[in-house]
Amino acid sequence: METARTQSPTRTRALATEAVHAGRDDLAEQGLHVPPIDLSTTYPSADSRAEAARIDAFATTGAEPDGPPVYARLGNPTVARFETALARLEGTEAAVAFASGMAALSAVLLVRASLGLRHVVAVRPLYGCSDHLLTAGLLGSEVTWTDPAGIAEALRPDTGLVLVESPANPTLAEVDLRAVAHACGSVPLLVDNTFATPVLQRPVEHGARLVLHSATKYLGGHGDVLAGAVACDEEFAGQLRQVRFATGGVLHPLAGYLLLRGLATLPVRVRAASQTAAELARRLAADPRVERVHYPRIGGAMVAFEVYGDPHAVIGGVRLVTPAVSLGSVDSLIQHPASISHRIVDAEDRRGAGVSDRLLRLSVGLEDVDDLWADLDGALG
Repeated sequence: METARTQSPTRTRALATEAVHAGRDDLAEQGLHVPPIDLSTTYPSADSRAEAARIDAFATTGAEPDGPPVYARLGNPTVARFETALARLEGTEAAVAFASGMAALSAVLLVRASLGLRHVVAVRPLYGCSDHLLTAGLLGSEVTWTDPAGIAEALRPDTGLVLVESPANPTLAEVDLRAVAHACGSVPLLVDNTFATPVLQRPVEHGARLVLHSATKYLGGHGDVLAGAVACDEEFAGQLRQVRFATGGVLHPLAGYLLLRGLATLPVRVRAASQTAAELARRLAADPRVERVHYPRIGGAMVAFEVYGDPHAVIGGVRLVTPAVSLGSVDSLIQHPASISHRIVDAEDRRGAGVSDRLLRLSVGLEDVDDLWADLDGALG
């Protein structure tokens, strides 16, 4: 019987259709409608010689073993369904899921470091913890920060990765992914696509080799799952699986199930929230209490704005919008990056990347636009 991972559609399907059906194509054949959750940590096998051969094969290439699972740290059928679905949405050969977005980024850095390629070229701004991981060299990496025009000049023989985020967290700055990919030459380009999601852009179509997601955000979409993922070619996926197996940064099966469920409504959620966000950005831009509004050209459900008054008063003044970190949920969230998500970044570096002390980041949910505006209007004082 075909599995969700091996079966592929007979023709190209629209994104909305893939979001609903990818990773579920084999269910009807099994007499199922909802994907099962496999909570097993280990699986029986009476043929230890065959198991040894499968483990040897995994150790060589990182390819998923044929046949039944071996051990939950090596792979899980429920998580594999989510990986299949995400790969189809991003247009890649494979995807590898992790316990968080930071675990996913760490695995990429470890793969490149294992080849002696510890140097990373990166463009600010990035998510604050991504910035800190690179700047502090916590995994033995060395980073050169540059603007997009300086990427080619910053490359070295030991450069293993170029990292950009577009739209970027929290300023929503965008880069020309095709131009960046060209500047990278043979060095893999990793694009953090958390804010855009495959609904708004698919970085591999512009030359990226790796697509990073904090799946906690839009892919899950309901604020109840912590996860990360990298969509990529099968060769790199094999290396990521080996790191995941060795380090243990695995995704729990229940989280895999919730993510697969979240993907089904991803296009609807992103498009609806984006429409509301665009209208809120328009109203904020016309408001004399707001100094500047950041909203990406490709759209999306994120809005950043700088206020003339006290940004902390705005955080304390909202009643419908939740003052909290994270983003991408069905409910709207607001936070002050300089105090929370990017606090760990050096203040001078933070401001140099456009993250001012008066900047607020708004993740727009699915509430009515007039209700959200009434809340923001009151909070702005």
